[in-house]
Amino acid sequence: MNVFYNNKGIGDTLLVSLKEIEKQNRGTEKHGDVARLYNKENGETAGFHIFHASSYKKINQTGMCALTKDVKALIEHALTTNGLEQHIVSFPEEASFVVGHVTEKKKHPDADKLSVCQVDTGTETLQIVCGAPNVKKDQKVVVAKPGDEMPSGMKIKKSKLRGVSSSGMICSAKELALPDAPSEKGILELNDSYTTGADFLMQYHKQ
Repeated sequence: MNVFYNNKGIGDTLLVSLKEIEKQNRGTEKHGDVARLYNKENGETAGFHIFHASSYKKINQTGMCALTKDVKALIEHALTTNGLEQHIVSFPEEASFVVGHVTEKKKHPDADKLSVCQVDTGTETLQIVCGAPNVKKDQKVVVAKPGDEMPSGMKIKKSKLRGVSSSGMICSAKELALPDAPSEKGILELNDSYTTGADFLMQYHKQ
């Protein structure tokens, strides 16, 4: 699940993404302040656009939102108020984006511009192949694990890059749709105030 809010950029609308749907299969139905996005093939809910979102609860975040108690309460309140109780979602127990610590970086054996990194995510160590020029050992980074969905709709999967297994992605600020993300290539480098294994968005919005 991804939640996005930018009052200056798109107005007072909370965007809630649950599933990726091909464009030709997308359907929309409006219920008061809520537009439900669904798959026309099977009727599954893919997300919601909640208009006049701050009238349901104040939002103190911009960009990708952490799933705080307030954000969850806003979503549930808006759906219930607009007659969509049956579509209230179950919120994920684990964070979509976690703080990782690069414990090892080696050159890819078959690609000059790729690095093979070992990344501690607090509960496990993932091998991630990364093409960013600024990735390095002992660096705090943002990790999307297999199964996570990026703001673009891309789902992270286990893969092989030039024959080397990769389980996740080290993210850039642009890939995370963060405000004022730099245009130059490179992953987002975190300072030492971030805790390995923690929910990145929770810590980011407290900075």
